[in-house]
Amino acid sequence: MNTRLTLIAIGAAAALAAGGYATYQAGMHRGMGQSGGVAAPASDSAGAEDPTSSIAAGEAATRRHIKQGIKAGDVDPATGKPVLYYHDPMVPGKRFDAPAKSPFMDMMLVPVYGGAGRDDQGTVTVSPRIQQNLGVRTAEVVEGTLRPMVSAVGSIAWNERDQSVVQARAMGYIEKLHVRATLDRVRAGQPFAELYVPEWVAAQEEYLAVRRFAAGDAGLIAAARQRLLLAGMSEAQVASVDAAGTVQPRITLVVPSSGVVAELVAREGMTVSPGMMLARINGLASVWANAELPESQASLVRPGSQVEARSPGVPGAVFRGTVQALLPEVNATTRTLKARVQFANPSGQLVPGLFVKLQFMDTRAGKALLVPTEAVIQTGRRAVVMVAEEGGRFAPVDVETGLETGGQTEIRRGLKAGQRVVVSSQFLIDSEASLKGVEARLNNAPAPTAANTAPRHTGQGLVESLDRESVTLSHGPIPSVGMGAMTMEFRLPPPNRLPRGLAVGDRVDFEFYVDPTDGPTVTTLTLLPPSAPAAAPGASR
Repeated sequence: MNTRLTLIAIGAAAALAAGGYATYQAGMHRGMGQSGGVAAPASDSAGAEDPTSSIAAGEAATRRHIKQGIKAGDVDPATGKPVLYYHDPMVPGKRFDAPAKSPFMDMMLVPVYGGAGRDDQGTVTVSPRIQQNLGVRTAEVVEGTLRPMVSAVGSIAWNERDQSVVQARAMGYIEKLHVRATLDRVRAGQPFAELYVPEWVAAQEEYLAVRRFAAGDAGLIAAARQRLLLAGMSEAQVASVDAAGTVQPRITLVVPSSGVVAELVAREGMTVSPGMMLARINGLASVWANAELPESQASLVRPGSQVEARSPGVPGAVFRGTVQALLPEVNATTRTLKARVQFANPSGQLVPGLFVKLQFMDTRAGKALLVPTEAVIQTGRRAVVMVAEEGGRFAPVDVETGLETGGQTEIRRGLKAGQRVVVSSQFLIDSEASLKGVEARLNNAPAPTAANTAPRHTGQGLVESLDRESVTLSHGPIPSVGMGAMTMEFRLPPPNRLPRGLAVGDRVDFEFYVDPTDGPTVTTLTLLPPSAPAAAPGASR
């Protein structure tokens, strides 16, 4: 058996040497066209043939790559194209990262190039008639300034930076209250309440006595006066005691700032203690609006952005303000972020609790590339646009998107100004953005494959081994494909059916084609009787 296999191998090597490169010419033409999706579509096949598609040029390029140290992923300086990988055209399913001699045949591996400046996704060609039927529309990639416009709703609230309190500074009793209800409007300096403070009586009497009997002792007078201040009296109240020369047991508290009584604690006749808050005053010269922004739009709003507000409570009025801050808290229920907007309110029309509709307007300083939002295909993992090229060709391009507003989307990477992108008929791209079959779907025609386009070749051989996926045959020369006598493996196409009773050692008549991916593939396999005369091999069908 070993002697027989050795003779077969010697015969195969002799046939290869005699046949030269013509043996693999057909496989090489197919293999050189394979580039993982980079090959031009069928509509572009009428152009000039790539010089690297010949066997000699492919092997010459590989030898040059070995000398120059070029490997897969590098750009070939001679062609300006990136090298995707190296392969043997007769075994195209095996890929190699470095140039070398083929481990399968007596030849060099050949390089497979990608398109210049293009990834390994191909272009799609659509005829003008199909474009018109599908209603394909395109738009130009333009350079412009983004002006995000975000709408939101909110309510008016107090400006917490414009607050003041009325506070008791000593133990006493409220004898008379001048402000008697919350939300009353008050003005600065207006009387708020009159307090009777017993503790002040003794301190004032001591102070007046010192002034009367120790007029020459300035230190003693200053100490008595300091005691009044420590008891809670103000400089103005001490001055009133000096002016009157009598004890002032009652004090009138005044409103510290103009506004509205937001909170009132004091009541007439009640006892107050030092530090007790009697009322809280909120100003209305400016107010806040707390806007609820969806978290997806929060990036479009910045502090300092201009805002316009309208309210059904004040029909026809437009209020203009600015964003003071974006509060660092997201509502877990509504998934919204609060923006604090401040409005001037000189007329007092905006009051707390009023419902307002807000329009945020922000002009970005720098320019950006803009495309219609409908042109961007969001797949979940990436964003893709279809770029329209000359001759009805369309190429998918991965892009990095930025802001989206007003029907336009910012493109940060992937496009340049002046290109045209498809803005309709994106339904032709499947949900996973797998673009391998787009051309066939656009043109309503099945994609050509080696199974239905490759030429068929026939021969007779002896079954050396077989399984459900392949059969190994020892056959004679097959001139139609330039193949000499040899023993080689053939793949069986689905459903991988073998003739009934086929076994090792049987003679068969077979038909096959050369698949660019799977190599030689059998289409028919007919069992020959032992006494069948030998047919002339190599006839092409």
